[in-house]
Amino acid sequence: MPNLVPALPELILAIGAMALLMLGAFTRDDGIRRMGWYAVAVMAVAFLVLAGLGTGPVVTFNGMFILDVFAVFTKSLILLAAAVAVVMSMGFLEREKLERFEYPVVMLFATLGMLMMVSANDLIALYLGLELQSLSLYVLAAYQRDSARGSEAGLKYFVLGALASGLLLYGASLVYGFAGTTSFAPLAEAVGAGPAHTGVVVGLVFILAGLAFKVSAVPFHMWTPDVYEGAPTPVTAFFAVAPKIAALALLVRVLTGPFGALAAEWGQVVWLISIGSMIVGAFAAIGQTNIKRLMAYSSIGHVGYALIGLTVGDVVGVRGILIYLAIYLFMNVGTFAVILAMRHKGQMVENIADLGGLSRTHPMMALAMALFMFSMAGIPPLAGFWGKFYIFMAAIEAGLIGLAVVGVLTSVVAAFYYIRIVKVMYFDDPVEAFDRPIGRGLATVMTVAAVVIVALTVVPAPLVASAGAAAASLVGAG
Repeated sequence: MPNLVPALPELILAIGAMALLMLGAFTRDDGIRRMGWYAVAVMAVAFLVLAGLGTGPVVTFNGMFILDVFAVFTKSLILLAAAVAVVMSMGFLEREKLERFEYPVVMLFATLGMLMMVSANDLIALYLGLELQSLSLYVLAAYQRDSARGSEAGLKYFVLGALASGLLLYGASLVYGFAGTTSFAPLAEAVGAGPAHTGVVVGLVFILAGLAFKVSAVPFHMWTPDVYEGAPTPVTAFFAVAPKIAALALLVRVLTGPFGALAAEWGQVVWLISIGSMIVGAFAAIGQTNIKRLMAYSSIGHVGYALIGLTVGDVVGVRGILIYLAIYLFMNVGTFAVILAMRHKGQMVENIADLGGLSRTHPMMALAMALFMFSMAGIPPLAGFWGKFYIFMAAIEAGLIGLAVVGVLTSVVAAFYYIRIVKVMYFDDPVEAFDRPIGRGLATVMTVAAVVIVALTVVPAPLVASAGAAAASLVGAG
């Protein structure tokens, strides 16, 4: 019998999801608020249990599952992002007549898959977690069945996602064929024992391609703008944070763990997709008029910045990634809370021009949005600046000056479209005011996200320390 204690958060999510599924099926209750709050309660219990599990590292399920400080840190961010996404969804689903109890159940299963990904210590466990997440996300993308755009988003995501999963699985089979194992620890020994077999390197390239799709890194980013625009807005908010955090954490664990000895090989690939993501994210967003598409390209750019830390590959680089992801989480959920509040006469609006004069019609919302935009642009001294600072400093210390320079230059370009939104809110003529009230859930998310961004600006030390401990548990104190 395996030790189940390290996997208690996953077990809580699995049992909670199945219990809610039974409850919804037998009571025929489509009250999204009741089911949604149940789902949030399940995530909160999983979060509290996770916090009490200690630091590890503990390996169980015959070496397929690992719990360490890195896993606890990233799982905490994922659970927080998922819970906030459910809270932000409730009002939207009620207004759009999408009150079906399956929504919070599918969110729970997606979150379960992400937690399994982060703790994967074997290529088979990795694939199981990834597919549980992916299948749930395909359903969420097409959740608005009566919308042509929603159905198109779900179909595009499914087809391209299936291709990426196939690439990843093919790469894993090559690695198994040439290394003789799928478990991370023996794989690290086999890879580090001598010159790597060409088949292992080719398999790694396929695995890297599959995971790059999941984080929407260039050149596997083509699905992102269409899916972000077509999916329901709260689903887009979920896509922008939780799956990104999970996939980046998985990418870091896979590359620095079993394939750490091949850093010279995969480092070149990550360097290239990091630069590509930063450039595409910066320049492709300039001409966007739809704010959800702009946020899609913004997320591609942010993934590029995070990948700088992975290119560095040491404890300082991984610490930079974790700091960046924590700050990115709050910037994004706050921004999407504002986007969800963009309604005229009950209808959702998504154009940047619709924010015109927001400072006069909704001054506090405009102030929060300006805070998020300046932070995303990396304007000092806001938290977003510190996120980029730790990433760029890691690159400079590792001698990757060119990568840091590209990061700074693309940040300057990206600042244009973030500051343009602030300009529209504060200097353009007012358009028709957004509907009131915006809802307690959205107002709370906006307020808390803004407060956290300010708090991390003033007191970043606790985040830096916890991220440093998480990075050291994965990469070591080297």
